[in-house]
Formats: sequence, structure tokens, C-alpha cells
Amino acid sequence: MPRKQDAGEPAWIDPDEAPELTDAFFNRADLYDGERLVRRGRPKLDQPKRQITLRLDAAVVEGLRATGPGWQTRANAALAEFLARRVKV
Repeated sequence: MPRKQDAGEPAWIDPDEAPELTDAFFNRADLYDGERLVRRGRPKLDQPKRQITLRLDAAVVEGLRATGPGWQTRANAALAEFLARRVKV
């Protein structure tokens, strides 16, 4: 069976035609402190939020969503306020 024209080793690429290493390239690069990889982004929270499944009445969900973006945060705050009044947390 004849061999396909493009099968086998990849075509040689001239290193002089490599893309330029820009500041943007280095900004995306991994950062190491000695042997330790320094993680970027937001630091981990001491008490992270947990995802749960909660069944609510349709009218309640529609009412919360109607308040606009951030409705889940406001619902969390309302529940926290309710608990603070009812139970010592």
C-alpha cells in the first residue's frame, strides 16, 4: 500500500520563523519560586461557599431573579440575616 504524502514526521519549521516572545507571552507563563509553582488568581477562602440543591416555589425564584444580577448573593444574605435573628451562629 502506498504511503500517504503527509504521513510520518512533521515538516521542519525554521527556528528563525518562530513567534516573537512578547510581554503578553511571559504574563501568561507559569511562575516558580524555586521548585514551587506559584498559583495565580484569587486566594482560597477560609470558608468557601458550598453548592447545594434547594427546591423553592416558582414564585419565589421568579421574584428573586426579577431583582436582577446578584440575586443569588442577595438570597444568601437574606438567609444569613434570618438565621442571625433566629439562631446564634
